[in-house]
Amino acid sequence: MKQPSWLFVVVAGFFVTSLVVSNIIAVKLVEISGQVFPAGLVVFPLAYILGDVLTEVYGFRAARAVIWLGFACNLLAIAAIQAAIHLPAAGFWPNQDAYETTLGTTWRIFLASLAAYLVGELANATVLARMKVATRGRWLWSRTIGSTIVGEGLDSLIFVTLAFAGTGASLANPIVTTWLIKVGYEILATPLTYAVVNYLKRHEGIDVYDTHTRFMPLPARR
Repeated sequence: MKQPSWLFVVVAGFFVTSLVVSNIIAVKLVEISGQVFPAGLVVFPLAYILGDVLTEVYGFRAARAVIWLGFACNLLAIAAIQAAIHLPAAGFWPNQDAYETTLGTTWRIFLASLAAYLVGELANATVLARMKVATRGRWLWSRTIGSTIVGEGLDSLIFVTLAFAGTGASLANPIVTTWLIKVGYEILATPLTYAVVNYLKRHEGIDVYDTHTRFMPLPARR
């Protein structure tokens, strides 16, 4: 079995880090020009950009493996944070409430985040891989942006709906706002995406086309 290259490991590492960090900092809500969104949006779109890079260069199966790795690492981070919250605080340490407020989360938001991430990322990888075959590898910008429109749209729709439906909070505004920010992020990063993809293809000597790939959420048994 061929060992993954150090470049693949670097891209995968940044992907997982951007995912975990975005979920930790997302507890802060930001308001700019009347639009409210979680601070995680500063970092989270990077996961989609790196997901595009992984799928474009290494193919759907490699991207899927990293997506599930990110899922597992996020579970570990959440479990570690919850364990730390519930450990008894030292009597002289006065910041337990602030610690819980900053790092704590509700099960509803936690599950909504995981569901949105999985569906969005897998949809993003599937659309990009299929478009690459359909376009014969041309017009990279069309598939990075097109896949992001689909993937981030599903991510925003699923997360906001599962996390806040029935609470009385507006759903349409945060869904559309977060979706537009994420897609805008992808568009602005297009030149960087081209540079990274071309560098990896040149140095790795690889450019996978998922012509006969079965686009399943989990690897199929042979």
